[in-house]
Amino acid sequence: MESPSVQDILGENAWLYIGATVVVLWFIVWLYRDSLEIEELTDKYVFVTGCDSGFGNLLCKKLDRKGFRVLAGCLTEKGADDLKRSAGPYLKTVLLNVTNQDSVQKAMEFTKNEVGEKGLWGIVNNAGCSLPMGPSEWMRVEDFQNTLKVNLNGMISMTMTFLPLIKKARGRIVNVASVLGRVAANGGGYCISKFAVEAFSDCLRRDINYFGVKVCIIEPGFFRTAVTSLDPLERELHRLWNQLSPDVQASYGDKYLDKYIKVQRLIMNAVCDSDLTKVTSCMEHALTAVHPRSRYSAGWDAKLLWIPLSYMPSCVVDIGLKLVLPRPSKSV
Repeated sequence: MESPSVQDILGENAWLYIGATVVVLWFIVWLYRDSLEIEELTDKYVFVTGCDSGFGNLLCKKLDRKGFRVLAGCLTEKGADDLKRSAGPYLKTVLLNVTNQDSVQKAMEFTKNEVGEKGLWGIVNNAGCSLPMGPSEWMRVEDFQNTLKVNLNGMISMTMTFLPLIKKARGRIVNVASVLGRVAANGGGYCISKFAVEAFSDCLRRDINYFGVKVCIIEPGFFRTAVTSLDPLERELHRLWNQLSPDVQASYGDKYLDKYIKVQRLIMNAVCDSDLTKVTSCMEHALTAVHPRSRYSAGWDAKLLWIPLSYMPSCVVDIGLKLVLPRPSKSV
């Protein structure tokens, strides 16, 4: 058997060098392309939902300082007043309940009067809720519907109502999903709604890209916001437990609720990030980049844990959750 010649070895190495060079050049071009920003920000209007606190509140302040004309949808008058006091003179607020079509329509008319013939450069569908969240069997149909009403129906209502203004400006639609829209790790409507946000956004992006409209998905990991606040989460768990029949409670056991809450506290305290700018920077890039990304993963847990898990076989996630969550007393 003949050993490979020097020419064969050099030829194989040459192909390796060529392949490595192509990868490096591609990465450099991608970085350059990703860094390009649009111009004339002061002429562009952006509407953000869910601005009373959290990501939406912080994003509005950042966009305002950057020069955008920001229109902030707030659920409460207090939230609107607090935001106006902490922002510049060009930021304007409007009361908005995304689950009420009349409220959405009024917000659109307000926006239409503000933007005029320019159209709306961007809408950030940030408004959302996480409660109730717990084991699926503990939920009633209305518990699922209450979350879907905000996270899915509200987001679709805002998008479809504002779409003509976005098309006019050839602008951006930025929808806030979650890493739990990739990995179903909690019962209740939250994961379901975020999976649906991903699907709706993908369909919309492919349907309207012909008109110059870009659709981006933000997938935050776990951050310290009202959505992950432990007190409301635990109150809802107690409510869900108390509405169960005695037979269902017995199947889980008297200690199950306490164990579940302890695990939830441990996870939230371990993974929740307090740096909300990791998320708002992704939103900002989606609005200002010449070539925005289709998806943005925000947070170390998103990049190192949840996104990799989403590509794993289902059994890997199943086993992981079994190891973490308590076992019902009458499990088989």
